[in-house]
Amino acid sequence: MRLRTPKTAADSIDTLSAAASPAAVGQEPAKAPLHALSGVTAALPARELWAGMHLPGFDAAENLARLAASAQRFTPRVSLVPPDGLVLEVKGSLHLFAGIAGLRDELVQLTKECLQLQPVLAFAPTPLAALTAARAGKPLVITAAAQLTGQLAPLPLTALRWPEETLARLARTGVRTVGAALRLPRAGFARRFGAVQLAMLDTLTGRRPDVRAAFHARTRFRRRCELDCELTDHARLLAALAPLFAALGAFLTARQCGVLELECLLVHRQQAATRCVLTLAAPCADEQRLAALFSERLGALPLCAPVRACELRAAVLLPYLPGAHSLWQPGEHGGDAGAVTGDLIECLRARLGSEAVQGLTLREGHRPESAWALIGPPLAAGPRRVLPACAADAARSDCRPASRRPLWILPAPRPLMARNGLPRRRGPLRIVSEPERIETGWWDGEEIARDYYTAVDARGVRLWIFRERAAPHGWFLHGVFG
Repeated sequence: MRLRTPKTAADSIDTLSAAASPAAVGQEPAKAPLHALSGVTAALPARELWAGMHLPGFDAAENLARLAASAQRFTPRVSLVPPDGLVLEVKGSLHLFAGIAGLRDELVQLTKECLQLQPVLAFAPTPLAALTAARAGKPLVITAAAQLTGQLAPLPLTALRWPEETLARLARTGVRTVGAALRLPRAGFARRFGAVQLAMLDTLTGRRPDVRAAFHARTRFRRRCELDCELTDHARLLAALAPLFAALGAFLTARQCGVLELECLLVHRQQAATRCVLTLAAPCADEQRLAALFSERLGALPLCAPVRACELRAAVLLPYLPGAHSLWQPGEHGGDAGAVTGDLIECLRARLGSEAVQGLTLREGHRPESAWALIGPPLAAGPRRVLPACAADAARSDCRPASRRPLWILPAPRPLMARNGLPRRRGPLRIVSEPERIETGWWDGEEIARDYYTAVDARGVRLWIFRERAAPHGWFLHGVFG
């Protein structure tokens, strides 16, 4: 006869804990129903309290982010649940807003002001539990982990937003609520309905940690300075702006960021504010350089009225890593000229305006007059090697001179005089290259058929000319080499 040794209470708890572990998901031997494990986890104290906010019929990601930024006045732990939800960890903020009732009123009022919507709010120790209750339209307040499973049991499974196929299969078996799903055996549930749904049930009831990415509002700089008296002198305005630029430099340095665009509003008494915008060629965080460039821009800006206040803004911040300087000066032994190029671009744009300095880009095609285009403000991205139109020929050492393009292309070819079939410009031209034939454009109505040559005039100027292949075989000047 064999005698059974009775198990102790500790042995029973160990057995239940092993059945509830994530490693047991999908394993056949674990047959313990989920509701039997609720007492084990319910004994743990609720260290967090989450507010779940559901916005019925809402679908605007940008406005949801704006609401999350405003909700950070209550707690720094705010997470987005697109497209219509937010979760906030509020346990440490309850004493500041007269408890849960006061915080609920504040959140409802904030949502009405931001989105003109009436939200559904629920509170629970886990974020998914609070959000599920809010989606089900139940404004529950669950402050203890021991109450979590019992309060969530009547909620419909549709609030978990599982796939429609999974919900339909569960409904055919009579499982339509959270409590009914929790009573199913773990192994069979994972095998028939998926381990993802089982893990979500564990997250819902607190058996599994719910890690969520915190929302971070976009960082921007904004400082305002009220002047002691109205000013019209640019030098005094710059002196008044000096503390704002110092604050901007400290702000950018602390965040390792730079700015590409800086805006200053000059407020007048009875006129609309004057907007002064400084656009840079590369991200900058140096307050002295920003102030010097802004002085150039402000000096070229007429003031319609005396200024009574100034406001400095930087809406977009970019990561900024100062580049290493070359040992050699620009142009010496391969010294980097990128910084000098950026300084020149920024100075020209500060003095002449952003529209006065344009960038160039290459376009695909063989027609010289359409091989480049303006692309707006240029950016200083370091020195770049721009290949000519025939990149394959330029890569070879035996590239013909005729395959090179002049830097100065005329807006339209100019006719040249000819004598005995040879071109003339301030005297006869001496052709110094082989012909380069370009025939293209037949598909868009701008067909060309030309033979291009490099020629030298009587003064030694190198010209880029062509002869039309169609009658009357005229000669034209199309570019000038530097």
